[in-house]
Amino acid sequence: MSKIDCPLCDKAIDKIKPLAEQFHFDLNIVDIYQDDELLEKYQIMIPVILINDEEIDFGQISKEKVRKRLLELNRQI
Repeated sequence: MSKIDCPLCDKAIDKIKPLAEQFHFDLNIVDIYQDDELLEKYQIMIPVILINDEEIDFGQISKEKVRKRLLELNRQI
């Protein structure tokens, strides 16, 4: 979850892009201002990283936290 002109969101995207390449997934950036429900839910939390609708991290995104969850999910496959 993101919004336009959000420096914290831009940093999060830069951190997640290498993980998308490593783990072979599409990075889907959703602008919370395009959906009233998302805006209400995430407005003070963005950026928010979701994997399969599970909130993994928000705010100051930890690349290692996201990477750890991706590794856990890969083991389940």
